[in-house]
Amino acid sequence: MVNQKVRCLHSNIRHTVKTFASIVLVASSLLTVSASVSAADKVGYAEKEELKFGFIKLTDMAPLAVAYEKGYFEDEGLYVTLEAQANWKVLLDRVIDGQLDGAHMLAGQPLGATIGYGTKAHIVTAFSMDLNGNGITMSNDIWSQMKANIPHENGKPVHPIKADYLKPVVDKFASEGKPFKMGMVFPVSTHNYELRYWLAAGGIHPGYYAPHKGDTSGQIDAQALLSVTPPPQMPATMEAGTIHGYCVGEPWNQQAVFKGIGVPVITDYEIWKNNPEKVFGVSAKWAEENPNTHIRVVKAMIRAAMWLDANDNANRPEAVKILAKSTYVGADEEVIANSMTGTFEYEKGDVRSVPDFNVFFRHNATYPYYSDAIWYLTQMRRWGQISDAKSDDWYMETAKEVYKPEIYSIAALELIKEGKADPKDFPDFTSETGFKPPQTEFIDNVTFDGSQPNAYLESFKIGLKGQDKL
Repeated sequence: MVNQKVRCLHSNIRHTVKTFASIVLVASSLLTVSASVSAADKVGYAEKEELKFGFIKLTDMAPLAVAYEKGYFEDEGLYVTLEAQANWKVLLDRVIDGQLDGAHMLAGQPLGATIGYGTKAHIVTAFSMDLNGNGITMSNDIWSQMKANIPHENGKPVHPIKADYLKPVVDKFASEGKPFKMGMVFPVSTHNYELRYWLAAGGIHPGYYAPHKGDTSGQIDAQALLSVTPPPQMPATMEAGTIHGYCVGEPWNQQAVFKGIGVPVITDYEIWKNNPEKVFGVSAKWAEENPNTHIRVVKAMIRAAMWLDANDNANRPEAVKILAKSTYVGADEEVIANSMTGTFEYEKGDVRSVPDFNVFFRHNATYPYYSDAIWYLTQMRRWGQISDAKSDDWYMETAKEVYKPEIYSIAALELIKEGKADPKDFPDFTSETGFKPPQTEFIDNVTFDGSQPNAYLESFKIGLKGQDKL
């Protein structure tokens, strides 16, 4: 795919490489100039040209696949190999030990690793991969029990379907001495926090973690027992009766519909409208050693995200064909298309328009907002993964340790200067604070203000807050 002579030429060229400190200095200066990028310096040649990136077989790995298939990585002088990983823990471990240069990650992974929940390692992100994209699915048996509690209009359930309608089912299980079990993909996954948020909003306690006591089950005081299941195994695990439902990304909710084994009851778009989902993560050491490479990777992925959302998702059918390849997601095109092309099927035949179910570039989806990081940290605290009370300043400092908008800004400004992107499609880097305005569109109507994390935690009836400690 790449002319060997060109590749060798690139490999032999060695220019003076900017140090990481100078990259940060350039970023700081760019934040004080207009988006015309007249003051932006040319990004130097990549320090490392041959790269291996990991991913999990989910549709939201699309920016990596598109950047590869469309030649955006090569445009940046990067020769990338994409490799599916067995699970999120293996993926993170391989980034930490250097077997992978970077990876499609759960947004909570860089944060969890950096604060030492699980494996301790400093991981950073300069690129948010998408918004939304997850759903909660129940087995046919649980759905039939829930359905009786749900209001209907014109013969169809009224959405969004709250966990309030699941609570009588969970209470019945408890009265019969039976555990109610659900799957999620990883302890620091968006799926875990979204599922917990939805359950708690309906009065169902999803359980606490107590790592300081050696209890990382997340099931202390739980009315619904949540456990880890790898995404591609979710449908089969539910079909076997091991779990009664799950929260996962696509295409594994739609797979349950196609197999006739379950019903997706709610999307994460309905739990928290336009919530951040995956990120692209690298080790802080790798970022320091390869500043130009890092910027070039982000440039390629911004272009891929732009392509995915261009012209009202006009490229999505082609994206579906790419993702259906066995090297990427490997699910049937029909299953992937069900959500990637702006619709979502709940109960079989109940297909509804959800144009923003998968967002890759709109709404500043790719920008690494500090407030997004802080939301994840509040949920870690709420459910006991962070055992002790933390100050508002701690949340802010931790977000800045992990999220790197200065790197994103350089990449975006370079694309604008090259005529490959439009300034209006990005935040105003001269005034951007890294905080979204207070967000109100949650299923429980609680407002999230990232500048006041402790006040946010106080607003919940279920969950740790203040000086609480198990």
